[in-house]
Amino acid sequence: MQIPPREVTLDRAALLVVDVQRGFDDVAYWGRRDNPACEANIAALIERWRGRGWPVVFVRHDSTSEVSPLRPGQPGNDLKPEITGIPDLLVTKSVNSSFHGAPDLDAWLRESGVRQFVVTGISTNHCCETTARVGGNLGYDVYVALDATHSFDRTAPDGSVVSAETLAAVTATNLDGEFATVVSTADLLR
Repeated sequence: MQIPPREVTLDRAALLVVDVQRGFDDVAYWGRRDNPACEANIAALIERWRGRGWPVVFVRHDSTSEVSPLRPGQPGNDLKPEITGIPDLLVTKSVNSSFHGAPDLDAWLRESGVRQFVVTGISTNHCCETTARVGGNLGYDVYVALDATHSFDRTAPDGSVVSAETLAAVTATNLDGEFATVVSTADLLR
């Protein structure tokens, strides 16, 4: 989905890098993905945020499933190589929302005086969408950098396959104007 250029006004917004972990490269487990530029776009945003001196938050999914490539102690739990440097905060979680992990993301953002954040990461329609929805409900000014996220094809209840691209477009449609503002990496780098 192409997002038309949008004017973005940020004031010391936090960059949330959600679940960009090596385990998501396991095609046999997750299936086909969209947006091969996701990680490069996230890396560009991390670099820009650090250049501005704005907060960068890494979120890591510590799966409780014995078969998940994201479970702690497995190489898949590690962040991908594009996710560099030391974050201002590392949140670990075992559910979809970055607000339901440790340490408490909401408390940290409020104590830091941060009222805006940008969501990036994996996957668009799961942890990124849930984080944006909860953040919007908590009163934050939320932006989702759609091209700095990616999704996987999913099997619907009727057995049909919904493409990753369709899931990303539906997520963008559900979030924009309701829970968040959907933007592109280019909008945020301007």
